[in-house]
Amino acid sequence: MSPAARPDERPIDVPAGYLVAGYRTGELLGAGAWGSVYAAHGPDGTPVAVKLLGPARLSPGQRRTMAQIARSELRFSRRADHPHLIRTLAVATVDDPAHPALDGALALVMERAACSLQDVLAAARPGTPVPRAERILAEVCAGLTHMHRAGWVHGDLKPANILLMPDGTAKLADFGLTAELEGTHAYAPPLGSPDHVPPEWWSERTGARGVALRPSADVWAFGVLAHQLLTGGLHPFLGATARARSLAAQAYARGAAPLRLDQALPGRWRAAVAACLAADREERARADLAALVAAATARPGVRRLRWATVAGLAACTAVVLVLTGAPEPFAPSSSGALVPGAIPAGSDVPAAYRGMIEDAARRCPEPEITPVLLAAMIKAESGFDPNAARPETGEYGIAMWTPSVFNAWGKAADHPGPKDYMNPGDAIAAMGNYTCWLDQRLKHRGFTHDLPALVTAAYRTSDKTVAAEGGVPARVRAHVDLVLRYLADYGG
Repeated sequence: MSPAARPDERPIDVPAGYLVAGYRTGELLGAGAWGSVYAAHGPDGTPVAVKLLGPARLSPGQRRTMAQIARSELRFSRRADHPHLIRTLAVATVDDPAHPALDGALALVMERAACSLQDVLAAARPGTPVPRAERILAEVCAGLTHMHRAGWVHGDLKPANILLMPDGTAKLADFGLTAELEGTHAYAPPLGSPDHVPPEWWSERTGARGVALRPSADVWAFGVLAHQLLTGGLHPFLGATARARSLAAQAYARGAAPLRLDQALPGRWRAAVAACLAADREERARADLAALVAAATARPGVRRLRWATVAGLAACTAVVLVLTGAPEPFAPSSSGALVPGAIPAGSDVPAAYRGMIEDAARRCPEPEITPVLLAAMIKAESGFDPNAARPETGEYGIAMWTPSVFNAWGKAADHPGPKDYMNPGDAIAAMGNYTCWLDQRLKHRGFTHDLPALVTAAYRTSDKTVAAEGGVPARVRAHVDLVLRYLADYGG
């Protein structure tokens, strides 16, 4: 029942200018596990997005799942009507034997958004709320509440499935796993994002109709989403990978670990997020999401927010939403700037890399993974040279990645799309994820002291090697000592 067990995510190939339901397609906007989304324009020039769910390259079982997803998306799209749900403008089945990859594909023509919240979070600074986070959450809550009251469960609420329109309005999208309630629950294919499914999802049994799906799953996902938006992308459960975070959530649900909300989460939101993340799904089911959000956003004496239209959100690197007549919902958290082990002013760490290093460290919950430790490691590895190379050992770039190892850890980075081990941003982000995981693995193996040295040694060798040696292996001792010297120079 792994959410990773999905078909090939290569996009469905659509010829330029291809006509679908009267709309002419353009550039590819994105590809997911079950389909592709293309930009398109109507006869009058109206910009839209065309989502294609195609059967090509699927096994018989995957075709059945895809058909179920398509039916769900079609059924909900025909009945949904709310200002915070993406509208479907047309539905058609492509009949074109000359193009086998397209023939038989289900096409949904939808409103075109400017970007997704995933794009926004990719540009966020950890510890600082994304622009207009409260307004976005209120609008997501409105759309989700409408769905629940109408008897539907979204089933896949996550940043990639929340879209921001050109005027800044937030809308829920991607209803492939949306299911209609039959009493207390619905049924959907056993798919979902590991970072946003509730802990009980992992133990649900898959029947002939799929997995039981309840509104409480959406409430959990909303709690994770709220924590991310209000803390600049930080997940409420500790872990360097999505799988590790899901295991931490399951440990919390079993009572083996407490709920640790990040200190950057604004105080008035803590009760709402904690209620959404209640371990007991029945307790979550009793939560009134609209009331929780209303209480969290209520600020006496502040006038209602008014949005002004924005002429496009260029590349969605920031949400440029203009407010009038009201102050900012909250000031940026100081925790994003006052990171423990921050790089001191006047150090030799190049300014171009400081933000990258601090962000990479901030995304790790382990106290040993600090900006100065990562800076010291990078200095020892490459001297901050983005073009550094050791061909004899197959290591390259500012963090001296072996390409095959980087491919595994680059995928854990927070921004979507391809990653490059020679790109300093990608290399440093992956280094933060990997060192965080190494720290956690070493603690799991019983190590409690000298963790900066042990993490450095494990980065050069592996956590298994460090465990087998009972400490820093002799062959990397000189390298570890160099890192520790640089760390001391940086005040770490």
